[in-house]
Amino acid sequence: MSEIRISTGVQGLDTMLQGGLIPGRVYLIKGAPGTGKTTLAMHFAMAGVARGEKVLYVTLEEPVENLKQDMPKLGFSLEDPNFVLIDATPATDTYVLMDSMFESFAKGFDKMMETIKTQFISLRFQRLVIDPLTMVKLTTRDEIEYRRLFLEFIKTMHRLRVTTILTSEMEKCDVEEYLVHGVIELRRFEVNGRVARGIRITKFRGSSFDDALRPYTITSEGVVVNTDEILRMF
Repeated sequence: MSEIRISTGVQGLDTMLQGGLIPGRVYLIKGAPGTGKTTLAMHFAMAGVARGEKVLYVTLEEPVENLKQDMPKLGFSLEDPNFVLIDATPATDTYVLMDSMFESFAKGFDKMMETIKTQFISLRFQRLVIDPLTMVKLTTRDEIEYRRLFLEFIKTMHRLRVTTILTSEMEKCDVEEYLVHGVIELRRFEVNGRVARGIRITKFRGSSFDDALRPYTITSEGVVVNTDEILRMF
């Protein structure tokens, strides 16, 4: 009997994952700003909605108003009753205060986890997106405390059997990459004078996977991965 997989919402990425994600686990999408992390995360969320699943999306950087304006242009409807969108972005008037703005919106990782648990009491979710995790990490001053909280979060989501996507803009995600079940990296660089985008799976516990760097584009229908080509950097 084949193992159950769930779709990321992107056919080419599902192919690279040998059928999709293993449900009930936590995955990390990492990449520089502008690589399409939010778009890919929204593909995952909307794929769940299409299956009749309940999805919780926590946005920590992009205001809800912006998402509601931009995502329908890619074919994503955020008005489905199974899709719950939480705006945890900093207040506009404190956004420029780089040191204090992060503490003003959520009080840290532990506060965010309590908020998520509260949501689960009233509504059972099958998918969760936190976009981006980078903002949460900046609220936790102590590295050891962050590691403890992050591990607790992983265990809680696994216990609840929620398939979770975290996004991160950090180039180095040592703790996160070590603890999550899978890592998808989005890259953008110059090839022959042109900007190219590449997607690579660097970790996927419990399954074989395609680890080649495959080209992808962001179109009017979202992220499209070309599994027939390998992107060569040199």
